[in-house]
Amino acid sequence: MHLAIISTIASALVPLVYGQQNSSCPGVPGFRYGFAIDPQFRAVKVAGGLTRPRGIARDRSGRLLIVESGKGITQHAVGTDGCITGSVVLLGLASLNHGIYLSPDESKLYASTGTEVYSWSYDSTTGAVGNDQTTLVKGMRNSGHTTRTLAIPPSHPNLLVVSHGSDGNMDYPTVSPSAARAIVKVFDLNSTPAGGFDYVTQGWNAGYGLRNEVGLAFDANEMLWGVENSGDDFVRTVDGVSTDIHTDNPADELNYLGDVSKPNDQWYGYPTCYTVGGPSEIKDATFALGDQFVLAPNTTFNDTTCIQASVPPRLTLPAHSAPLDAKFDSVFQNLFVTLHGSWNRQPPSGYRVVRVPFTKANDGSFTPVAASNQVGFTDVFYPLDTTQCSAQTCTRPVAMVFDAAGRLYVTSDTSGELFLIEGA
Repeated sequence: MHLAIISTIASALVPLVYGQQNSSCPGVPGFRYGFAIDPQFRAVKVAGGLTRPRGIARDRSGRLLIVESGKGITQHAVGTDGCITGSVVLLGLASLNHGIYLSPDESKLYASTGTEVYSWSYDSTTGAVGNDQTTLVKGMRNSGHTTRTLAIPPSHPNLLVVSHGSDGNMDYPTVSPSAARAIVKVFDLNSTPAGGFDYVTQGWNAGYGLRNEVGLAFDANEMLWGVENSGDDFVRTVDGVSTDIHTDNPADELNYLGDVSKPNDQWYGYPTCYTVGGPSEIKDATFALGDQFVLAPNTTFNDTTCIQASVPPRLTLPAHSAPLDAKFDSVFQNLFVTLHGSWNRQPPSGYRVVRVPFTKANDGSFTPVAASNQVGFTDVFYPLDTTQCSAQTCTRPVAMVFDAAGRLYVTSDTSGELFLIEGA
């Protein structure tokens, strides 16, 4: 059954699941690690032995294009059952590390390194890529968070959206958008200069103060949403007293960035304002889930200042769950998010795929069903025991793409796997 239909049925949020480890395509070994899955769905392993698979795209002929970090882009033909029938290395370019996107007409393939974005001509009928690598964007910093996610709104095929994370955990210069880090920017490909755009000085903003907005997704109105990896090792200091609050704070985030055809110069808080994920850890004041806070409030900038100055997330995600991708289903009633998992929490969090129910408001806009102070997601694919998870013991979902049948393909980088999720 089509995943969008199943996920709509599942919006009743019926809990609990069953374990499933051995479902795989013919000739493909079973999942490397055990998992559980919402009974509305089933998971099938499609491939193993990939080289740190990260970003994934699909052309209209059904081929999957996967960024294998440190290797390049591989191309995989897929049968009607969703299983791979053949694979080739499409582009051998070891510097590609995450971002990949096809132009709306599929005549161009885009991919990114930590410092540049490239394009190639592409034929979705034959699957051929041109020998015409072109630099579109350059000048990004090759340190800190180096994944450069790409997106293009369907009705504006000339607009290339490029996300750039912070240089490390606390990148204080990014309080100004001129730093051109912890930001999402837009470039008009109709006016690409010779040698490509300079990321720092050219293009326009789609929001800044976004620590590491790795996952980007357009809703049915082509409004952009992003999922943000927030900070680590947080200690809050009030009147000289410091308290470790890092287990459940700050929350990771689902942010609304809006219409990328127009500049968005709003500040989303980083590196000063953060979102409460665990109110009980903060002892000096009373907070609710989703509230804004600072690490060291003072007379000139405090928690209240954040409420006035920054744009809060539309929804919180668990601290240190590390959201890396977001994809709407075909009817825009659910946003699927990969939670890669992080080193900065014990017990661990993440290592799963979740579903965020969305609704269409009376004004035609899309918004999460849950309020910003509520838990607004349910697990779809997740570990049997998250407390035992690490990069060596659990699947680490990274990127996703839907196929024409509504199957959701998911990469897992540390296990070198590709699997699909479909209606049970």
